[in-house]
Amino acid sequence: MKALPVDSLKRRYSRIKHTLNEATRRLWAGSEAAELGYGGIGAVARATGMSLRTVAKGVEEVRHQGQAAPPAGPARQRKEGGGRKKLTVVDPRLDELLESLIEPYTSGDPMRPLRWTCKSTTRLAGELARLHHPVSPDTVGRMLKANGYSLQANRKRFEGKQHEDRDAQFRYIAACTEEFQSRGCPVISVDTKKKELVGNYRNAGREWLPKGHPHEVEAYDFIDADKSKAIPYGIYDTSHNLGWVTVGTDHDTAEFAIKSISRWWEEMGEWIYPDAREILIMADGGGSNGTRSRLWKKCLQEWADREGITVMVCHFPPGTSKWNKIEHRMFCHITRNWRGKPLVSHQVIIALIGATTTAKGLKITAEPDTAAYPKGKKVSGEEFASLSIERADFHGEWNYYIKPRLK
Repeated sequence: MKALPVDSLKRRYSRIKHTLNEATRRLWAGSEAAELGYGGIGAVARATGMSLRTVAKGVEEVRHQGQAAPPAGPARQRKEGGGRKKLTVVDPRLDELLESLIEPYTSGDPMRPLRWTCKSTTRLAGELARLHHPVSPDTVGRMLKANGYSLQANRKRFEGKQHEDRDAQFRYIAACTEEFQSRGCPVISVDTKKKELVGNYRNAGREWLPKGHPHEVEAYDFIDADKSKAIPYGIYDTSHNLGWVTVGTDHDTAEFAIKSISRWWEEMGEWIYPDAREILIMADGGGSNGTRSRLWKKCLQEWADREGITVMVCHFPPGTSKWNKIEHRMFCHITRNWRGKPLVSHQVIIALIGATTTAKGLKITAEPDTAAYPKGKKVSGEEFASLSIERADFHGEWNYYIKPRLK
């Protein structure tokens, strides 16, 4: 359907509106709306600020050509000050009462009835009517806009208490990244993406489909015991804009995380970095790759022993996981690629992840992992003491090396 020329109407109307009186203004609007056809009344109303009823009346007058049109010119049809007065003039307390209903921290009446409810224009109009100040929801909306209000969503801003060395840790990670990359060593960002329900369930977002033929999905998101969930663990190569995702089916444990990193190294990493004997891993401070996880460090040690490489780990400070590069360079694109598509099977999830690309050259390899990773495994004090861990001088709990042990 051809877009209606609202902007063009605004320009034309602004050039002639000062020469029109009430009747000719209505006739001009009706003529333009009739010329546009379907949707014309609404387009003219938006462009001129006239009410839909006024424009529709103009259309009727244009269609009845037999009636004599009123003369053009600046003459008024009403006396100065004629017409219905604004409600805020007739009822001076209306603005004040509406402000008291909107104000979120007023604890007395009349705010109390709306303290824990959605303040829609319909509900606000109903509350004003209860206070003997009847107005329509549309009038409430116009009053709110005139007083500087608009519909607002929540904005994420507060991250909780920040660690005093937060910024210093970011600078430390940046320096380590630059140093490793200058020597041609791999720098990877790792994390577990949000677990996904597998089945014919609703997936947020929209995609282009034939009109009237959306994907039909289950009304309730009950977990299918045969399919359970998908657990995508990702590895993002910050130097080459390449990603790897292992899609697990059991539990998100440290063993699963290190197995994913190991598969990335065998299938992709060591081919890109054949001479590298060191690797830098950037990880969140919690979850399967958390700072306090003994199993994470033990599995890293076993991997370092097998491959004969030194692993440096830099954890992000508490409350800053969203700054992990994998979040905004890989996971967000995966989510965008599968928006609106039901994730009906693990094969579909793997195909959608593997098909994710960007204009800047991101490519992702995805593989399934159906192995079992039981939760609750413990690492004894004796086992932990045998690990070859070297803590950095700056926040050794966040930054440490794991070196291969001599055989």
